[in-house]
Formats: sequence, C-alpha cells, structure tokens
Amino acid sequence: MKKFLGTCIAFCIAIISMAQIQVSGSIKDADQKVLSNATVNLLLPQKKIQNTISDKNGNFLFSEVAKNENCTLSIICAGKETIQINFKSDTDTIFLFTLMDQDHLLEPLEVKATRASDRSPFTKTNFSKLQIAQNNQGQDLPFVLNQTPSVTVTSDAGNGVGYTGIRIRGTDASRINVTLNGIPYNDAESQGTYFVDLPDILSSTGSIQIQRGVGTSTNGAGAFGATINLSTNETNKEAYASFNNSFGSFNTWKNTVNLGSGLINNRFTVDARLSKISSNGYVDRASSNLQSYYISGAYLNNKSSLRFNTFSGKEKTYQSWYGIDETTLKSNRTYNPAGTEKSGEPYNNQTDNYTQTHYQLFFNQEINGALSFNIASFLTKGKGYYEEYKADGLFSDYGLDNFIAGADTIRYTDLVRQLWLDNSFYGQTFALQYKKNKNEITFGGSWTQYDGNHFGKIVWAQLGVPKDFEYYRLKAQKKDFNIYAKWLRRIDNRWNAFADIQFRKVGHEMFGFRNNPSLNINRSFNFLNPKAGLSYYYNGFNAYLSYAVANKEPNRDDFETGTSQQPVPETLHDIELGFESKKSGYSIAATFYYMAYINQLVLTGKLNDVGSYTRINTPRSYRAGLEIQTEVVVAKWMKLSANATFSKNKIKSFTEFIDNYDDGKQQAIEHRNTDISFSPGLISNGSINIIPLKNSSINIMGKYVSSQFLDNTQNKERSLKAYYSQDIRIGYTIKNKVFGKTDIMMQVNNVFNSLYEPNGYTYPYIYGGSLVNENYFYPMAGTNFMLVLNIGL
Repeated sequence: MKKFLGTCIAFCIAIISMAQIQVSGSIKDADQKVLSNATVNLLLPQKKIQNTISDKNGNFLFSEVAKNENCTLSIICAGKETIQINFKSDTDTIFLFTLMDQDHLLEPLEVKATRASDRSPFTKTNFSKLQIAQNNQGQDLPFVLNQTPSVTVTSDAGNGVGYTGIRIRGTDASRINVTLNGIPYNDAESQGTYFVDLPDILSSTGSIQIQRGVGTSTNGAGAFGATINLSTNETNKEAYASFNNSFGSFNTWKNTVNLGSGLINNRFTVDARLSKISSNGYVDRASSNLQSYYISGAYLNNKSSLRFNTFSGKEKTYQSWYGIDETTLKSNRTYNPAGTEKSGEPYNNQTDNYTQTHYQLFFNQEINGALSFNIASFLTKGKGYYEEYKADGLFSDYGLDNFIAGADTIRYTDLVRQLWLDNSFYGQTFALQYKKNKNEITFGGSWTQYDGNHFGKIVWAQLGVPKDFEYYRLKAQKKDFNIYAKWLRRIDNRWNAFADIQFRKVGHEMFGFRNNPSLNINRSFNFLNPKAGLSYYYNGFNAYLSYAVANKEPNRDDFETGTSQQPVPETLHDIELGFESKKSGYSIAATFYYMAYINQLVLTGKLNDVGSYTRINTPRSYRAGLEIQTEVVVAKWMKLSANATFSKNKIKSFTEFIDNYDDGKQQAIEHRNTDISFSPGLISNGSINIIPLKNSSINIMGKYVSSQFLDNTQNKERSLKAYYSQDIRIGYTIKNKVFGKTDIMMQVNNVFNSLYEPNGYTYPYIYGGSLVNENYFYPMAGTNFMLVLNIGL
C-alpha cells in the first residue's frame, strides 16, 4: 500500500512538473551592456502577477509558469523605453531584450528626486493623468484628492470652488509640503498652500504623488503630515487638442483649452493651456472669478533636455472666510457676514484679489549610463490685496489725527481699506543621481529667497482721510538652504534598504507687523533631518518599515507674539510600518503610523504682547493610526474599493486661556491627554465602479468622517458633528474619426442632501459668571451637480 501511494505521489508530481515551464531571459542596453535592477513583470490569466528584478548579469527567471497560458511580459528600467510582449507559454522560453534609451524623460529627474519610488519604505498614493482627468471638473485640488486615505477637505464657498483647504492625518496645509516639478510651492511666510492662486493647474498635471507622514520631502517647507508632489513636466509624444467644459449648480462654469505639438522632429515640444472658472458659490456672495494659463516648451535629445515653463493664475473671490455663527446656521446656513459692516446692502467689493505667476527653467543631463544631473531655476511673483469695508474705524488706528469739524472732534469714520502683499520667491534646486547595479544614490539640495512687502491703503473714507492713503509698509525676507543625500540599496531581489540625511538652514528677517510695527525679528534655525527604512518586495507582496525625523520653523504669525514669547521650532519623529498584497482580483494594504511631536505649535487662546491670539509650543503630542485600503474585482463589470483610517490624536498636556470679560483678565485651565483639534478618529471612503455598457461607467462614492473638535480641550460643545456624503458619477465615451474622443459626464454631489460642516472655529469666553462657547462653521452645499463635456482631437 505504501509503495502504491508513493508511486501515485511521484506520478502526480511528474504531471504537475510537466504542466509547468520556465520563462527566462537577459536584458541589455543599446551598447550591449547588461542592465541590472530592471523590473520584470509577468502577467498571467485572471490578472495573476509574478515579478522579479534582473540580477547583476542582467538575467531573470520565472520557474513555475503554467503551460499553454496567454501571458504578457513587461520590462521596465529607469531612463529606458519600456518593452511589453505577449506570448503563449507552450515551451520553456528564453528572451533576449535590448532596451533603448528614452528620447524623452517621461518622469524627469526633478520629479524623481522628490518622490518615493515603488521600493522606498514610505506611505504613498499615486495619481495618474487619467485619474486626475476623471476627477477634474472645476473644483480645487483638495476635492480631487478627497477619496485618498486620511484626507478631509473644506471649502469656504461650500462647493469646492475658490478658497479650499485640505488636511491629511489631521494636519492642515501649512504642515503639508507641496512641490510643483520639485520646486517649493508653500507660501514662505505662512507656510500654507493657496491652490486658488493656480486655477485649473490639474489640467496641466501629468501625475501626483501623495506621501503621508514625513516621506521623502526635501525642498521647501517641512512635511509634518504629508507631502503632495505635482508634475507637469511629462512629455506628450503625440500632438493633441482638447476642449473641456463643465457647468453646474450655483452657476459654476469651467472652460479649458489644451493644445500640444507632440514631439516635433523627435526633439521639440510645446504645450499650452487657457482656463476660466467662475461660480456664485453656495454661500451668499461667495463668488469666484478665476483665470489661468500654462505654457511649456522643451528641447530633448537622447542625453539631455531643456524645458521652460510659465504659468499664472488670477483670482477674484468674494470673501467668505468668516464662517457662520451657530444660531444663524440653523435658520440661514448660506448667510455670509462679509461686507455687512456697511449699513444697508453688504459692501459689493469685499473681495480678495491676487495674481501669481511662475517661471521655471529645467536642465537635465545624462552624463553616462549610471549618472544623471538636473538643475532648475525658478521665480514666483505674487501681488494682490483684499479689500474690506470697516465701519467706525478710529483715526488713531491708522496713524491719523482726529478730524476737527468746527467745534467737534470726530474720532472715527467709515472707510474702505486694502491690505496688500507684493512678493518675490526665487531660487534653484539641483539633483545628481547615480544608479548602477544595486545602488541608487541621489545628492541634491536647493536655495530659495523670499522678499515680501506688506502694505495697507485706505482707498475711500467718509471723511478725514486722503484717497489712497498708505498707513503701513513692512518688509520681510526669508532665506532657505538645504542639502541632502539619499541612498536606496538593493540587498537582493527582495530586500531594499533606504537612508536619507538632510541639512536645512532657515533665516527670517521681519521689519515690523501690522499690529506691532516696532517689532523686528531676526531668527535663524539649523535642522538635521535623517530618514531610514527597509522594504521587502516579492511576487505582489510589499512590506516596509521606516523612521524619519522632521523639523519645522514657526510661521510669520507665530513670531508676532513679542519679544517675551518667541516660539521655538517643532520636531516630529515618524514611524511607519506597512504592507501591501496584490493578488488575482483583489488587493489589500495597511499602514501603522506613530507620529510623535515635540514643541508642536497650537492655539491655546492666550493673548500675545499686542492683544492677538497666537500659537504656543506644547511639549508633547502624538498621532497614532491604522490606514487600511482594499480593492476587489467582483466581475469584469464591477470593482469595489475602500479605505479607512482609525486614529488617536492626543496632546499630553497644555494650558487653555479664556478671556474673562467680568474682570478683564484671562483664566488659565489645565488640560491633559485631550484630542488634537480637527483630527477625527475615523475617516473612511468607499466606491463602487460599474461598467454597464461598453465605453460607459458608473461610480458611486461615499465618505464618512467622525466627529472632531474645534480646539484642543475635547469639549463636545466645541465640536464638528460626524458626517456622511455620497456622490455619483456617470460617464460615457464616444470615439469617432472626427473628434477622436468625446467624454460626457454627470456628477451629482451629496446625493442625500446631507447638511454638514467640515470646518469651523470657536471662541470661548466668560461673561456674567458663565462660560460661553461661540462656535462658527463653514457649511457645505446640499445636493448639487456638475455636467462635463470634454472633446479631444
């Protein structure tokens, strides 16, 4: 019996062995030099994937491939043309591949130097050009990223057009490092990002990478929650033209013209875009009038490229940044208090006006097969103002004498003022990359300088003020220098090690503030930011562990505390542990993170030397969470995807200061182990993608955000309620010989008309012996729609 069973087992093993074959090969470049570290993917039926990396001799091997299957083999190597072939696995097969140099850089070095590669041990999400286009209907960048893990978005106007905000893992835009083609975009002084100044930049964007946590951020502001990298420098091989138009609720319009030459003589390319976006907004008078252009020209050859970009945005938005008080919200949620200091009708020009123009020059050079170099120079010019009506303004507040009318002394007047900012931000970035065998080393850095000019004018007054009277002018300068080195080491075909060290020096000079013109600031900071990690990658499974340190300087408002309360820098220690598994028909990923802050700056309600509220350093705080993502292919016509973030965000101890109007002082209250403001414990997204007919799609998207607090006291009376919203998008594509491709799409947002507020602020005080919590909210629109017609030639 034992002999019989042994014979059966041996026979079965022989049958199985006979039903499998080997697929192998070698990879060389145009000079017949072996190419190691090339990624080799083998796609089998039912979307099963095997992958490996070519060894030091340029060889690869798949030893267990089912016989008589239709397979696809692709070879990917940086700086080389990708090869993809289809074959049937009938016998053992040996391939000999020659990869030619790319005539153009699909992912230029200025982008690669700031992004995390597939094998880097950092938490990331990539957006392709197609994914961006599907979500780009005229709303600002944060709303295009709304379904990304750990993301919450806000909109002052309530419909995603105009001023918008984004938080990732609870951290706001001033703590998110944003780059455009590797060039810093965050405002140098406030460190915030104002995407309203770049209307429709997404129509010129080829790819986006979001890194959560410290990530691989190098140039610009320190990443204290995430990094967003946008790239517009990908090369389009073919000529194209497209006309993109959207119309929707609140008289929202988006009109975009895109033109591209493709590669001319395989050397030259030109891309251009012209856009206009307008909307009345959901909130009363929260209108937007946005215009922009983008022009890019490049010369490319096999070894080098030279590219020049210029793009500009002009925005005029009616102010809606004051929010709505809690009582009014219940009776009139679209009410806008802006401009209502004017008696009668609200002031009709209570607007924000700003123009921002970018100039970018890039040079890339491949020195040899292993070494490449990039340098980029840039200039960003910004100029604009916001205008507001002020009733009963004191002459003394504007450095003016009281107005004498006969025997009467008049101390105040109604007036219209403009607060101006005229600034220049310029500098250079560079990167030198060495990639050979098992090593990828990047050495780079940047220097930037910001020159700001703040000034205010009174353009109209009821009496006593000359026209266009300038009542303050204050200058500021910020210098930023950094240098870094990154090393990605392939230990073997599965294990990779990563190390990164950055030195950054920041210097601030501020010659007075509007409310404290005599305060001069001259502060400098030296930061050392190390990162290290391990990653494991095999057969569709990826795991990583990383540790990173980031340091961040205070922003302009923090320095206005006065000489006795000057802030110190913040420090973040970030640990990320993640894994991802991609199998036939489904994928699942999870990330555990722990972000420990030292001296995090938070609002406590304390008044500074000039009577303004400012942020104060708190010794210890942290964010800890679990991010889960999954995608399941139910059938050829249906796909489900979801992500969720479960987090705990705590300040270990801090002191709250509350104004006491009964005695004119401030009352101090100690708090311990309270939730960090605007940090919900649960953020989840889900979508169902259905293909009912050829060239059509239906996408149902839902988002749930749990309750969150407006300040750091964990007081439920100062909080935002949990909310759920659901959108549905229906699309159909028509292909013909005349127009090439026409996309028709309709999206209905907030299908169930949920009335929710994702943002707000609070002002607690003591009056009449009682604690009063004055809360203000930014409401989102109920059910609304967008219709899209995109015509491509």
